[in-house]
Amino acid sequence: MAKTTRKSTGPKIDMYQDVTDRILAQLEAGTAPWRKPWNTNVGRPQNLEGRAYRGINVLLTGLAGYASPFWMTYRQMQERGGHLKQLPGFTGKETGQKGTRVVLWQMLRIADKETGKPKTIPMLKHFTVFNLEQTEGVKLPKRVAEWNTPEAIEHQTIESAEDVIATYLAGGPEFREYGDRAYYSPEADSITVPPITAYANVDEYYATVFHEIGHSTGHEARLDRFTGKGRAFGCADYGREELVAEMTSAFLQAETGVETAEQNSAAYLASWIRSIKEDPKAVVVAAGAAQKAADLVLGRSATAEVVETSGGDVEVVESPERVAA
Repeated sequence: MAKTTRKSTGPKIDMYQDVTDRILAQLEAGTAPWRKPWNTNVGRPQNLEGRAYRGINVLLTGLAGYASPFWMTYRQMQERGGHLKQLPGFTGKETGQKGTRVVLWQMLRIADKETGKPKTIPMLKHFTVFNLEQTEGVKLPKRVAEWNTPEAIEHQTIESAEDVIATYLAGGPEFREYGDRAYYSPEADSITVPPITAYANVDEYYATVFHEIGHSTGHEARLDRFTGKGRAFGCADYGREELVAEMTSAFLQAETGVETAEQNSAAYLASWIRSIKEDPKAVVVAAGAAQKAADLVLGRSATAEVVETSGGDVEVVESPERVAA
């Protein structure tokens, strides 16, 4: 029998550019997509077994706009006896449903071109998932079937945000409520925010505190993110660090049930847009750094860090992150 080769159909996807384009579209529309890309009643997006999505996948699934936090691949849906809902105007096998692309790092073993010795390199790959709201007939675990009951959301309170802040500050930077400006000082290793009474609502207060906490994780005594980095407003490094702090805040909000609909100023949006356009890898790298920062604040062991090398490439440090599909 003649050997056949299956050819790929459709154009090859540059996942860095794909992620960048989706984020830029939101920023240029005047909205920071990491502000609330989740359902705070149940926390971060996750698979049916309860494993939470991490890093950039929190934002990518959030952009899809579904209330349910539960996601699955097409095969997982079929294995549980389900199918895609048919949208109005579609008949037969056409459902009209569109999946959401998420990413994962896959480690590949290849031979070094110069030495011939095997080496491991990271490759950013993608696959498609569907939200629970897009499906019908899926046999659900009990914890998923009851996700929107009062019992399932009882623990999502602002007290959870207070607990996270208190635990982190116990061994972290100095913290004070004072004045009318929020900022982190690396030199003094101190966080300053206006008093909680100065905010329109408590959620904005917590979002602000989490943002400054995100900056504080970069101190040399913690993740040492500031070495050789400029912090002047509007410069590229400033924009990248602001991305990390904002995403860290977003991840911590998702963990603690904080709601915020705050719109960012035009100056911040412009800074982020400029940084992202200059480097298509910026969003993915920033999300990896933010996930590591959030893990530090929450007292968790980091599973992976996406870093940019001096040559402009990216590599995964520690064990590679696997998406929760």
